[in-house]
Amino acid sequence: MSKPTTLAALSLAAILSLVAAPHAQDEFTAPLTELAKGEITAFAADPIVVAAIVAQNAVTGSYDQAQIDALDTQWRAEVGAASKPLIDATLANAASQYLAGVQDASAGKYTEIFVMDAKGLNVGQSTLTSDYWQGDEDKFTMSFGAGADAVHIGEIEQDESTQIFQSQVSVPISDPATGAVIGAVTVGVDVSML
Repeated sequence: MSKPTTLAALSLAAILSLVAAPHAQDEFTAPLTELAKGEITAFAADPIVVAAIVAQNAVTGSYDQAQIDALDTQWRAEVGAASKPLIDATLANAASQYLAGVQDASAGKYTEIFVMDAKGLNVGQSTLTSDYWQGDEDKFTMSFGAGADAVHIGEIEQDESTQIFQSQVSVPISDPATGAVIGAVTVGVDVSML
């Protein structure tokens, strides 16, 4: 007689087999799209997030690529440094505090949340990102750059440190006052929680 298998072990085994299969991305596309158009779009439209993006766009809207690269270089250097003025200021702002609360309330469903301005620069984030500029990545170009109703779903990947299978889901954020796309949000989603 074989040993009984726990529900958790079955769930992990099912996820591993789904993710390992070539059609894994298709299996999660519908629930991730539904999450993007519902829950993620709703919390990303919070007035705290919108106000932070509008304020940062007023500052960074005229930045050229050299200024963007300098900020990204500064951020990357601060990741391992004792002094982190740019990182500390970003993590301490109201938008980051709000996003950290959303991530905590998700009970593990969200592994990271970060909001970007119209240049692709971080405005707020729930956890530390490795870089400050996302503007050249699909998560930004395929959401912000694709219009108000866009949804970008990244590949399902296993996080080496947590062993969690996740996908990054990105949607644009619009200003409710004007309807204009002002930024974007990217959310790491633990696909086992769907």
